[in-house]
Amino acid sequence: MNNAAAMIFLLASVLPAGATEPVPPWAYPVDPPGIEPVPDDGVPRRVPDSPVTFTLTQIRNLFAAPDWHPDDHPPMPESVAYGRKPDVFACGYCHLPNGLGRPENSSLAGLPAAYILQQVADFKSGARKSSEPANLPANLMVAVAKQATDAEVRAAAEYFSSLEPRPWIKVIETGTVPTTQVGGWMLVASEPAGTEAIGQRVIEMPVDLERTELRDSKSPFMAYVPVGSIARGEALITNGAGKTTPCGVCHGADLKGLGPVPSLAGRSPSYLVRQLFDMKHGARKGVWSELMKSVVAPLSEADMVSIAAYAASREP
Repeated sequence: MNNAAAMIFLLASVLPAGATEPVPPWAYPVDPPGIEPVPDDGVPRRVPDSPVTFTLTQIRNLFAAPDWHPDDHPPMPESVAYGRKPDVFACGYCHLPNGLGRPENSSLAGLPAAYILQQVADFKSGARKSSEPANLPANLMVAVAKQATDAEVRAAAEYFSSLEPRPWIKVIETGTVPTTQVGGWMLVASEPAGTEAIGQRVIEMPVDLERTELRDSKSPFMAYVPVGSIARGEALITNGAGKTTPCGVCHGADLKGLGPVPSLAGRSPSYLVRQLFDMKHGARKGVWSELMKSVVAPLSEADMVSIAAYAASREP
């Protein structure tokens, strides 16, 4: 079974989660139908500061995480480096060997192992889904969680928890952003290039699309956010701005987490908005998510954008 067929097979068993209002499409990018990968020409690819090469076929192998910088992290356990055929993909393929992840999934580096274990359990039980039924990365996570063994999940959780989070996303306040399209379940610059007003959105995209498509774990991202959103987010996070519980109560004053509660500092703002939206609309309702119900209930979409902008702008 090839990778595309495997994805279709796995998705067939995943029940979608609906939301009570339309999801913000910029936070839940969905690849349009009919996108086909560029055929592999067999030419070995390279990225800066890496001693290794990979062909496109190797880069697309979901059971062997492309490791461009093997000296940049500890040895990966089997579940992170290779997974297990036919249905447990390598964790490092999506989340990258350094655990920093991409906008379509989660940064795991430095998260408490207990938190990672609980999230996988929630995906497995159905307590955690996506508000967008066509969200392939989330649906694949549900499917993989159902097939992975406890030992595989624990090895991956302990590995990612041991990694040091690093600056990965540059947050830029602006009123005008590049026009975008969806490619690879994330936003990328449109062709032909153009600009448009940002509105109340986060536009998160690769700094270097070619390197990102090669899954280079040293190729970062940038996030455009509305002018003034960082200051508004700071007010919401530090004192609740008169409408919600300050985030620092559970996530720490520096947003770097407390105990099993995850850090928010320096994380993907697109990802953060999705989690707030999913919690508000019941798509994410695991054990610890219950604590967030009263926090997210009064938040508007603009509030979520501001919270994500401020959190993402902080040092991880």
